[in-house]
Amino acid sequence: MSLKVSVITATYNSAKTLGFCLDSVISQNYSNIEYIIIDGDSKDNTPGLLKAAAQNHPQIKWISEPDMGIYDALNKGVACATGDVIGFLHSDDILADTTVITAIVDVFKNNSTDGVYADLQYVDQQDVNKVIRYWKSSKFHSSLLKKGWMPAHPTLFLKREIYNKHGLFNLEFKISSDYDFMLRVLTDFSLSFMYLPTVVTKMRIGGASNGSLKKILLKSKEDYKILKQHDFSSPLYTVIFKNLSKLKQFKRLPKISKM
Repeated sequence: MSLKVSVITATYNSAKTLGFCLDSVISQNYSNIEYIIIDGDSKDNTPGLLKAAAQNHPQIKWISEPDMGIYDALNKGVACATGDVIGFLHSDDILADTTVITAIVDVFKNNSTDGVYADLQYVDQQDVNKVIRYWKSSKFHSSLLKKGWMPAHPTLFLKREIYNKHGLFNLEFKISSDYDFMLRVLTDFSLSFMYLPTVVTKMRIGGASNGSLKKILLKSKEDYKILKQHDFSSPLYTVIFKNLSKLKQFKRLPKISKM
């Protein structure tokens, strides 16, 4: 029996881009996908788009109600998920091509692993084929965490039982709760993770954590607090190197692997 994959999207007033996001999931060549969209009571046409999409695609489940922000919405999505594997796709973003979920499932099926992560491209708001940054990851080793290394959260797919073990996103953090969650998971040495060396997500620039200098400073402040809570010996060092490591993402783009 094939693995069931739950893809979760949190959205709020995203009617301009949500259709592209939906299409990238619906067009996947892997059939056993549960697509959960949590809308924060949007005032634009987002609910209308979701209603129309769900009528034509039974794998789509959605709710629209007030929430306390993106991490609250993602927590609701995880609580609703029934898949063996859970991943996220932001409403401004798209899966890179129609074979993404198949490639991720193949890694789970062919390896004894608890999580799979891959590469991410930051792309232009209007032209998703115009790459601004390339977040190329690497094989996992726990020693990299102190150097600020982290996989791109939108590329991380985890077995559902990991959420049962490590809980959900901490709403105390407004912009770095995914970092806190990943540190909880990646410092659990009973778990294993596999790197899929290909682009699985295209993220439009201007997101919650990278849209302005103010957001970058807020994220750094929250990252520092998170690292202290996780008892990192030199949290300031880690924050500095975490930010500096992003500079190389603007260099000449590597050749993209084919799935």
